[in-house]
Amino acid sequence: MKSTSRYLARFYVVLACILGVSCGRSPNGPSPAASFLTGTWRGTVTLQVNPNAPGTAPPTSASTTWTFEVVPQTNLQTFQVTIRSEHPWLPITTTATAALGPGNSPPVHISTQGNYASPRGCQGTLGSAGTAEATRIEADFTGVDCQLSTFTGSVVLTKQ
Repeated sequence: MKSTSRYLARFYVVLACILGVSCGRSPNGPSPAASFLTGTWRGTVTLQVNPNAPGTAPPTSASTTWTFEVVPQTNLQTFQVTIRSEHPWLPITTTATAALGPGNSPPVHISTQGNYASPRGCQGTLGSAGTAEATRIEADFTGVDCQLSTFTGSVVLTKQ
């Protein structure tokens, strides 16, 4: 009886390894669901620099590209986003964090925040909040650059 128990125990260990349940492997299950937000979005960023200062220039627009990658184990609600702005005053490429809430399906609130290396030689901060639809994002876009300049504006993106 004792040898039969050892044989069965070894059999189950080998079977578990073959099935990928143990031995450092994960079982072959379905891949996690992808978010509607994952991928590349392109559009326009519109900025007004120092909007409350006297003699402020009018808002100007330029192309922008945002690429979203879901952060694992966040219920498809947190993303690493690479932002590329071709705006003449804000020509940057940076990585920020975006969050969806309260759920993860469109339409849903989206907020983004991050830092960037300013072309004026400092560390700037940016933030955005708005609505993400299945193929369109509309949000405000604000920030502080070198603690001297502020900007406000908007971003409109469509899924590519």
